[in-house]
Amino acid sequence: MVSCKKVIEELSNYLDDSVDAKLRAEIEAHLRICVRCDVLVDSARKVLVIVGDERTFEVPIGYSERLHRYLDERIAGGGR
Repeated sequence: MVSCKKVIEELSNYLDDSVDAKLRAEIEAHLRICVRCDVLVDSARKVLVIVGDERTFEVPIGYSERLHRYLDERIAGGGR
């Protein structure tokens, strides 16, 4: 089974359906038992829906930096 760190590293590829079937199955198995990663993936999907909306909106100042810092901390922390 994959770790939280691996899920975070592959998050974009997973959401883009760019991972092989074996890795997809391992990530999905991990998501069934890891609430943190399941929430992360669900939140990322929701962000993509919002961003993909044809209506324009402004992202709060500093959001991108906070998001990257959060993800960097999770990856550096080793996750599960």
